[in-house]
Amino acid sequence: MVRSTTSRVFYHDRRPDAGDFRQEVIAGLSRSQKALPPKFFYDERGSELFEAICELPEYYPTRTEVALMQDKAHEMAQHLGPGCVLIEYGSGSGRKTRILIGVLTPVAYVPIDIASAQLTGWSAELARAFPAVAVIAVCADYSRPFALPGLDRFREHRRVIYFPGSTIGNFTVPEALAFLKNACTVARPGGAMLVGVDLKKDPALLQAAYDDAQGVTAQFNLNLLARINRELGASIDITAFRHRAFYNAELGRIEMHLESLRDQQVAIADRTFIFRRGETIHTENSCKYSIAEFQDLARRAGFVAQTCWTDAQELFSVHYLTVPG
Repeated sequence: MVRSTTSRVFYHDRRPDAGDFRQEVIAGLSRSQKALPPKFFYDERGSELFEAICELPEYYPTRTEVALMQDKAHEMAQHLGPGCVLIEYGSGSGRKTRILIGVLTPVAYVPIDIASAQLTGWSAELARAFPAVAVIAVCADYSRPFALPGLDRFREHRRVIYFPGSTIGNFTVPEALAFLKNACTVARPGGAMLVGVDLKKDPALLQAAYDDAQGVTAQFNLNLLARINRELGASIDITAFRHRAFYNAELGRIEMHLESLRDQQVAIADRTFIFRRGETIHTENSCKYSIAEFQDLARRAGFVAQTCWTDAQELFSVHYLTVPG
């Protein structure tokens, strides 16, 4: 479905069917290590909680990346070039994107996000702020390959994919490689990608960022169970689970889990799932890379690693990658 939300915004609905949520929840909870995809965090309440997380004193990634964009956006824009089509995966609230678009002047902006309400609001806001930029909003699961709609009239323009926020870390390394290969195809020969990557650092700093003192991240994680109750008619006792986050040094990643506090049974639709005390649902990974590790991964996906920007403490990095051709 395509509709115009304003005279300058076109909205394409490519959301997965509601049955996909049920199928993925049941499949994930049927595994020996129960797991749920992190893309399902972002219902309306989850999106609100994530924005609150970004303001926490422990959560360094957002403020570090914003400061990096404020400092280096002009330099990045020189590499990307004016008049490009800027395609953003996981647009969210668009804080960093506004900085980039302000200096880049793309001919079109294509935000892609699974959170419909947030996507609609952000797209309209950007169209008002930058009336010369065509906005083609796509509500979709960007972790899966799909054909980009509405770009026929921009076929001669360079495509640049923007993937900020260290969301690349939510994928395992094999998943990240597959994602980057698809991004390389979407960007096309001569295109580029600008991607935020969280760097390896003191595990204590990482631990605090994903298990904050105010418990906002815990609410964010537990909200996934509330969404399952609401949308799938489940009967999960949310008070019988707790948030857990820890750094897995062997795999170089933070892991978030929901731990069952007692032996219990959970009914979802026509299925019953048994939990033992201490058993967990693995809800998110946040992989951390060295600069060399990520550039090697990008090369394996078909990109050429051109340059990278970091903050003074080397907490975070933004990589500029190009597609040969």
